Formats: sequence, C-alpha cells, structure tokens
Amino acid sequence: MGIQQDFGIAEALKNIGVSDHNAGTSTGSISHDSSEKIESYSPVDNAYIGSVSVTTPDQYEETINAAQKAFVTWRNVPAPQRGEIVRQFGNKLRDHKEDLGKLVSYEMGKSYQEGLGEVQEMIDICDFAVGLSRQLHGLTIKSERPGHHMQEQWHPLGIVGIISAFNFPVAVWSWNTALAWVCGNVCIWKPSEKTPLCGIACQHIISEVLKENDLPEGISCLINGDYKVGEMMTTDKRVPLVSATGSTRMGKIVGRTVAERLGKSILELGGNNAIIVTPNADLKMTVIGSVFGAVGTAGQRCTSTRRLIIHDSIYDKVKDALVDAYGQLRIGNPLDENNHVGPLIDTDAVNNYNSAIEKVKTEGGNVLVEGGVLDGEGFESGCYVKPCIVEAENGFEIVQHETFAPILYLIKYSGDVHNAIDIQNGVVQGLSSAIMTNNVQEAHSFLSAVGSDCGIANVNIGTSGAEIGGAFGGEKETGGGRESGSDAWKAYMRRQTNTLNYTTDLPLAQGIKFDL
Repeated sequence: MGIQQDFGIAEALKNIGVSDHNAGTSTGSISHDSSEKIESYSPVDNAYIGSVSVTTPDQYEETINAAQKAFVTWRNVPAPQRGEIVRQFGNKLRDHKEDLGKLVSYEMGKSYQEGLGEVQEMIDICDFAVGLSRQLHGLTIKSERPGHHMQEQWHPLGIVGIISAFNFPVAVWSWNTALAWVCGNVCIWKPSEKTPLCGIACQHIISEVLKENDLPEGISCLINGDYKVGEMMTTDKRVPLVSATGSTRMGKIVGRTVAERLGKSILELGGNNAIIVTPNADLKMTVIGSVFGAVGTAGQRCTSTRRLIIHDSIYDKVKDALVDAYGQLRIGNPLDENNHVGPLIDTDAVNNYNSAIEKVKTEGGNVLVEGGVLDGEGFESGCYVKPCIVEAENGFEIVQHETFAPILYLIKYSGDVHNAIDIQNGVVQGLSSAIMTNNVQEAHSFLSAVGSDCGIANVNIGTSGAEIGGAFGGEKETGGGRESGSDAWKAYMRRQTNTLNYTTDLPLAQGIKFDL
C-alpha cells in the first residue's frame, strides 16, 4: 500500500486484518474477488490505501443465499444469546478502537478524535443492544371474549439491507446492525464506495466473533459497489427492510423502489440544520456550539449547522465573536490532533463547496469569512477548504439546499422567538435543530408542538451529534426514519397479534352469532 507511515495507518490496517491483497468483498462465508475494483485514496494526502472488489450479480445471489441460510439458524438463537454475540463484538471494537479510529480518520478525512468517537458510538450501541436483547417486550391485551387471552409478539423480519454514507462510514452501520442482530435478523451492508475499506475492516472484526462462536458468517454480509449494487438490494423482495443513509435525492429513489414492492424502509437523509440565538443566549456556549456544528467533520455531517438565526439586538455581537473564532481555526491533516478541520471527502465535494459560495454571492449574500481551496505543502490532495461565513436570507435558493461543506449562513430575525422558529422551519429538511437561550418560555416554545418541526430539537447545545440512547432521525425530506435508541428496534421486527382461546366454546368478536 502506498500510504503514509507517520501516523501508523499501515500498522492499524494490519492489526484489523486488512491488506490490499485480501480486501476482496467478504460476504458471509464467501470471499469474492471480481475483476472490477474500487480503489480507495485518502483525502488527507491523496495516497492510495487499498482496493476492494465490486460485487457482481452472481456474487450478490451467493450472498443472499448465505444470508437466508444463516437466518434460519440465527432466528432460533434466544435473544439474550444473540445479545451475548453483540457484547463480544463490542469488546472486539474496544480492542481495535485506535486502529479502526485511525482508518476512519484517514479514509474519510475526519479528525482522529472524531474517528475515535465514531468507534465509541459503535461500542455504545452494542452495549445498548445487549440490554435490549432482554427487553423485546410485547403487550398483553384484555379480550372482550371470556376465556380468551390476547398478546402482541415481535418477530424478526429476515434480511436487513443497510446502505450507509461516507461521512459516518462505520457508526451508522452499527446503529442498524446491532439492533437488527439482537432482534434476530441477519444483515447485508453496502458501505459507501468512497470509504470501502472501513466496511472491510468491520467485516473482519465481526467475522472473528462469529467464527469463535461457531455461527454462520452469513449473519453479517458485505457487498461493495456504486448505486447499481445498491439497486440489487432495493429491488429484491427477499430483503424486507432497507435502511438507507444519504442524500434526499438518493433516499427518494430508495424509498420509491422499496415501496413499489411493498417493502419497508428506514430513511436517514439530508439536513439543513439551524441554531436559533435569542437575546437570552449565553454567548460563549453559542460560539462553541455553532463553530463545532459548522466546521466539525468539515461540515460533512447530516447534523452539521448550516444556518444561524440570530436576533437583531445581538446580531453584531454574535457575528463578531464568530468571525474571531474562525480566525483561530487550524486546518490540516486530521490525524494531527492540533488541527480542528480536515479535508472534504473528494474534489467533487470541493466543487460543490465552490459552487455554493458563488451561488450565495450572486443571490446577494455578504461574505464575512472568505472561503477558498488551500494548496501548498500539506494540502496536496486538493480537498482542504477554508470554513466560510456568509450573511444571507433564508429564502435564498442555495440556503434552502444542503451543501455538504463548512459554509455557515447568518440570518437575522426580529420580534419574538416564534418568528425565529418560522424561519428555522422554513426549509424542506427536518433533521436537527437547536436554540440558545436561558429563557424558560423560549425553550419550551421551541420544544412544543408549535416549535421545531425537526426530529431532533436541542436547548443550549448545538445541532451536531447525538447520543445513542435516543432515536435518531428527522421529518419532512429527511425521511422520517429512526435508528439507534428508544424504541427504534421495532422497525427491525414484525408485529404479531395473538389470540388464544382456552375454553371449549367459540364466541365471535363483537357479539356476532353464527350458529350451525
């Protein structure tokens, strides 16, 4: 591999069991090696990391067969024992946290601390799922008929298909698969073609656990490729649930395709997230939350802060503080923990960033902190850009769209907090939202039924990031899906209502008479 050695990337890959010669598509108990390859280059320094094989239609069929066969075994394993397997997987992740965190950072471009944090999310969801494995509760229901018992049960669906995005190349998969596994499902995962080695690494780790427990590897399968490989899964009736994370454009295609065969989907799509800053906000907290939300992961989170809606009475004070904070940002190699901002994922993302800045200028936006692409020593990949701040209007066409880059729009509001909430809600996306205020009435208004219309609404923290204990997802064109905590597990199971008659009579419901 032609990767840099300074930060131990080659050693990390070796420790996980990933090397270029064995990075074929590992799908269940099958090892695929097709002629078509995806080559992975790091946005950090444009160095070649490795390649993976693209899954062919015939190989996809082998994978489906392996998953179906594994499901027959896995669904009969008691749920707490399935939880034990997930517990062991979580422990393996603890062992490989630094190595996998480095790979995530290097292949995706996020900071090393964020890479470690992503692996920690995987560990946390494993812990959550272990407890859940003993709490897959149904209901008991009082029957209107004497001598009858009613109850609800939850059963596994079968094969759960997972399509994940590059920005969280391992965590989002784990949110889905940890829950799906304890619910009795098997999983087929198509990672982003922009971060394929992260998928290979995770497959190596879970394969170790399955092998050690004499369980079929088809419980966890991997396919690789672009949207054409994803289509094999979305059109396949043998995959009752597809969980897809990505752009709204992609999600509409997946949702429509799965719905046409009456399958189920969990869609986690785009965000256009805002923080409302009222006159009662703490300035220091506002700056910290806004800056991290806007520039963390180089603005490539679905929960990244895109808009800052600031009351006119404090607008200048907040603006000046943000401009000053942006002047202190350090941009560079994300594996160097002294840096705040790493690269965008690739040059296509850079082009979208440049286009958005030009577009907002033509619409009348006033640039406060200039953007631009960095070059020279340390920036040879061409993927490093400067975080940008622009004064804008919510009605600008470009502001209405999600740009996956560190561009923050400042929007002024006047009057009470409901005016700000109307601005915040005035986009088609509905993922994450926040308000900075020490006023109880403003906080409760924001969290009320007439407040934020997003799936996530925070008070005195930013929009970016979420704990696994709560269900994650959004409304409107964000897709409406929920993953991770709370009762999100129900999406991975089918509900069954049971009625048991323990008498020698057969009374009908609603008192209907049918005498023979």
